[in-house]
Amino acid sequence: MVKKSHGYRSRTRALMSKKVREKGLGSPSKVLIDYEAGQRVDIVIDSGFHKGMPHRRYQGRTGIATALRGRAVVVDVSLGNAIKTLIIRREHLQPSRG
Repeated sequence: MVKKSHGYRSRTRALMSKKVREKGLGSPSKVLIDYEAGQRVDIVIDSGFHKGMPHRRYQGRTGIATALRGRAVVVDVSLGNAIKTLIIRREHLQPSRG
């Protein structure tokens, strides 16, 4: 038997795949959005950017931006009873509408 791999991006074939017209880097306006501390943000992983990509368990979650750190944003996300602090680049975030 072959040992099952447990890499960082394991079981993400459907989750991180893009449709044909979405392939590529996307628009630069997504990176130019200014986030402020206390703002609610949605985590939407863009598989075209590998830097600052959060783990797949945080895909679709909503958190609170607590600080800016270089090109990234520090986001607090609740996961069960714990609050996790993530450092995510702007390519994987969007302002929450809810």
